[in-house]
Amino acid sequence: MAVKSNTKKILLVDDHPVLRKGLVRLIDARDEFEVCGEASTAIDAMALIRDLSPDLVVVDISLPGTNGIELTKSIRAEFPKLPVLILSMHEEALYATRALRAGAMGYIVKQDAIDNIAAALQETLNGRRYLSPIIAAQMQSSGPDGQLKATDDPISLLTDREFEIFELIGKGQEVREISDVLGVSPKTVETHRTNIKEKLKLKNARQVARLAVQWLSQQAI
Repeated sequence: MAVKSNTKKILLVDDHPVLRKGLVRLIDARDEFEVCGEASTAIDAMALIRDLSPDLVVVDISLPGTNGIELTKSIRAEFPKLPVLILSMHEEALYATRALRAGAMGYIVKQDAIDNIAAALQETLNGRRYLSPIIAAQMQSSGPDGQLKATDDPISLLTDREFEIFELIGKGQEVREISDVLGVSPKTVETHRTNIKEKLKLKNARQVARLAVQWLSQQAI
């Protein structure tokens, strides 16, 4: 894919081809940006980053296998100066907080992408944090460093991996399925599920599953 001169190269990582193509059209319509590559998985994304040296990576938070949060951590570990903008269907500050903590420079919900993707790209490229208005309204400054925190939610007690497994449980996946998706052993999944149970003060795996389904049904998915 040829890239225009004097433009910032954007790599898109999203497993939904229709949405990805729509974003390509939106971004390529701007003279200052051009999409240099597209990926649908974290593995493909890391390979393209090494090959194409983009100026910014736009990452869907809900990827198959390794999700956008974990991919962001991998990008930041290998390419600490490469900014990441998280694209998400989730309008809850809990997800944005996890994305920022993983090293993302911005978080834009998909409903805002048509109107605000250019501003989000420009802000993150300039080293400034970008948050969709609906997310910014849910978050508040905490301390002189401007660190953001989400409103109180017991689910925020979970680590990123525990939270990922909690979501998959809420989607009806069993231990073996989760282990296949995440590339870890069933025993590891069970250990995380036990930690989830203890942190959320639940009695057994059935209660974990019930709460996960209930919690996920309340989210904007």
